Amino acid sequence: MSETETQYPPLPPDDLSRTLRLAQQDNDGKLTHIGLVGDTYTILLSGKDTNEKFCVIDMHVPPGGGPGPHRHDFEETFIVLDGDIELTFRGNKYRARAGETVNIPANAPHQFHNGSFRTARMICICAPAGNERFFMELGVPVATRTAPPPEMSEQEMGEFLKKANALAPKYRTELLKEA
Repeated sequence: MSETETQYPPLPPDDLSRTLRLAQQDNDGKLTHIGLVGDTYTILLSGKDTNEKFCVIDMHVPPGGGPGPHRHDFEETFIVLDGDIELTFRGNKYRARAGETVNIPANAPHQFHNGSFRTARMICICAPAGNERFFMELGVPVATRTAPPPEMSEQEMGEFLKKANALAPKYRTELLKEA
């Protein structure tokens, strides 16, 4: 056995039970679109597709959209495709514009908000997977990647927040108070 073989174990064999997953823009009708906090999130790759290593979510964030402050026990990366997003990370504000990528370390308090007058679009990658299941359990199905979620009454918003707080620990997430 060579020094390299003892230093680094060989790669495992190809797992033939896993297949290629091509997430096409709505032409196969198989993508899940979730309305949540005024945004629409399309699940491109779920944990089932990646052996739970990561998930990929296409985020359509209209003006005024974005979640409140939160933190979670997984890495989150945003790739801004269109528009710009204001990020609050550990209390400091940043702006991410189209073409920029932002990584949020696990457990760090953060939030994002579209404070502009045009819709923003981001790709969100969470590692490991699981955040997509939180969105699916909490949000409401919508027809397309750009369909807005239904407006919520004050009572519905209260019920939504109660449900979000109850589900958050299951998905290694903590919802934080507005500063």
